[in-house]
Amino acid sequence: MSVRPRKALGQHFLVDENILRVIERLAALDPDDVVLEVGPGLGVLTRFLAERVALVHAVEIDRSLEPHLPDDDRVRLHWGDALALDLSRLNPLPNRLVANLPYNVATPIVVESLDGLPSVEHWCVMVQREVADRFFARPGTKAYGAVSVLVRLAAERTGFHAVSREVFRPRPNVDSALVAFRRLPLPPDFTRIKIVVEAAFAHRRKTLVNSVSLAGLATREAAESALRELGLDPATRAEALEPPQFVALAHALG
Repeated sequence: MSVRPRKALGQHFLVDENILRVIERLAALDPDDVVLEVGPGLGVLTRFLAERVALVHAVEIDRSLEPHLPDDDRVRLHWGDALALDLSRLNPLPNRLVANLPYNVATPIVVESLDGLPSVEHWCVMVQREVADRFFARPGTKAYGAVSVLVRLAAERTGFHAVSREVFRPRPNVDSALVAFRRLPLPPDFTRIKIVVEAAFAHRRKTLVNSVSLAGLATREAAESALRELGLDPATRAEALEPPQFVALAHALG
């Protein structure tokens, strides 16, 4: 491989085409689909997708990869940071996000797409195994956090597949997994809920009352009152709440 992956960009290029059939199955691709791919790398997945869907929007920050990406009418290349680009202005809008996500942006890409890309109905993403576990973690577990709450409020998992380190170059030092999920109706005021959830987990060792008040979302007294209204002890920590309880907490905090 003539391209040197850039560690700062979290690049681990997909090189084993055998995994593509697993992606196809988990992504449930349809010929009419418009797919968003973030981090196409050497274009292995891009070419595979372009043969099966109507259009692939491929977003890549590393311009040096241009010679390796397909020149195909069914592929539109968008150069830049996927977190800085306004992906909601893509035309036509994507209804699927299928990607081997760069390690350093995987979580924010998924979280921002939940409400920032309402056209996306289905995700199939390759991420670090610990990130995949975090997406649908249960309360009280080490993996459970803000991303778990937000993903579980917005989607349901439809598939999971552990991935060998050998499908990447360079070979990563961590395990990876494919995780697929489909959209559920977003709770009203999801943006407000996201603020409350992220504040609640910003200080994992503190109680919800302390975390909420430190974030400036409510006074200690108001936070305690909101928790009591929900039948929760003011000493409760964020990791004890189920996702729907965060929706109720956001509304109780006003």
